[in-house]
Amino acid sequence: MRWVHAGEVPNIASLLKGGELLLTTGVGLGARPADQRAFVRTLADRGIAALVVELGPRFTRLPAALVDTARAAGLPLVQLHREVPFVTVTEEIHTEIVNGHYALLQRAEEVHRRCTQALLGGGGVPQVLGILADFAGNPVFLETPDGRLLYAAGAGPEGADPLQVWEGLRGPQKDAPAGSVLVEVPGGGPGTGSVRARLVVLPVCSPPAPVHRMAAERAAGILAVVLMQARQEEELAARGRGDFLTDLAEGRISPEDAPAQARVLGFKPGSSPLLPVVMRLGDSLSPAGGGWAVLARAVAEELASVGVPVLLGVRPVEGRVPLLLGLRAESERQAVADRVAAALRAGVERAGMRQPGAQPPVVVVGVAGGWAAAASGLRHAAQTATAAQGLTDRPWYDARRLDIDLLLWRLRDHPDLAAFVDRAIGPLRDHDNRSRPPLLPTLETYLAHAGRKAETARELHLNRQTLYNRLARIGELLGTDLDDPQTVLALSLALRARRHVG
Repeated sequence: MRWVHAGEVPNIASLLKGGELLLTTGVGLGARPADQRAFVRTLADRGIAALVVELGPRFTRLPAALVDTARAAGLPLVQLHREVPFVTVTEEIHTEIVNGHYALLQRAEEVHRRCTQALLGGGGVPQVLGILADFAGNPVFLETPDGRLLYAAGAGPEGADPLQVWEGLRGPQKDAPAGSVLVEVPGGGPGTGSVRARLVVLPVCSPPAPVHRMAAERAAGILAVVLMQARQEEELAARGRGDFLTDLAEGRISPEDAPAQARVLGFKPGSSPLLPVVMRLGDSLSPAGGGWAVLARAVAEELASVGVPVLLGVRPVEGRVPLLLGLRAESERQAVADRVAAALRAGVERAGMRQPGAQPPVVVVGVAGGWAAAASGLRHAAQTATAAQGLTDRPWYDARRLDIDLLLWRLRDHPDLAAFVDRAIGPLRDHDNRSRPPLLPTLETYLAHAGRKAETARELHLNRQTLYNRLARIGELLGTDLDDPQTVLALSLALRARRHVG
């Protein structure tokens, strides 16, 4: 019911817009059954909410023609057996309608306020879409004007991933199901019809209410402002792919469902072995603002020359760039890893993120295999990339060869690890803090070369006697024999662990 109107003229339907509750004493109904039927049909065609007739001098009972026509047209018909002040009805219902509209506005404005606060707090489009999805109780999608998915938020029935919902209901060349909310996000450039994107709420968990459209319209206004920043759509698409890869790694997407969802994101490796790779950027390299869009584009352009299917994502919060590659055969792993690592580093350089003297990005390559192996490989590579920060720079690291570093990183907050480092190399650390030359670099190089003195001296640019003197001093300070295998193992672990315990 949109409004309440009282009237007694035969042509009252021409004065209405639809959705009204019409109050009448029946003066304008006409005396002939044909007039009464025509009166009801015109009201039904106009789409009024209901017809209320007050019995009295004009009618002591409603004419059969009136009742039958209303029933046939599906028009609710109410008869009042005693006098009711129409002004009281009008005031009461109008107040209810206005209060209802105000309540809807308040709820929609609350969503607008939360979205604004999220942006002011450093959030972006993913946070805005997440707030809207929570409010609507349905998955929400941001798509390009031509229907390409940019980002998905929320969950489908029984917690289904939104990409599954998109694949089934809103994929390319498919119309949105009835009851969907589609709101245009303005602000596109020439040739786009001034539409930057579309906001879509799909009715898969519950039918969207009018307030959900109001909230979507307000969210679209906020998104229009955010998307005015350069390349926001590119960054959103890269974030969406990064979310998919992270959900796969963390087990929130099953290996059975992953191929279909990957196809939605444009990754179609077929039955090829999948190679998981993660690049982690140090704190001094992490791009701010639109830098992730620049990085995603630069890396994607570099990877185009690798010649294999690639699914590239970004995870700004963790400072990571995860990706999956489709190999023709597992024997390609080494060669493809070399090309991918070079492309990733070149992309960082092109994005202007490599500062002089800063720690270079760390690239970790997992084990090739199917979707289940890709999930565990992405998780392992992501964790290893964090543990590998501070290691000697290499083009890329094999995740399997850094398991000791990963184990030590996981134990970084355990007091026993710090105590072990202190016992093993504490005297050397104390020496290097007060005396020169430092001895820890000599010990590290010596152990890296498995105790081969000639190679150690050559790398340190020392003569043999100087190296022997330093090794003797190290053994003296530590009170141990550097030729003992157990001592060598303990010292190697302590040197690797000291990066994590400070």
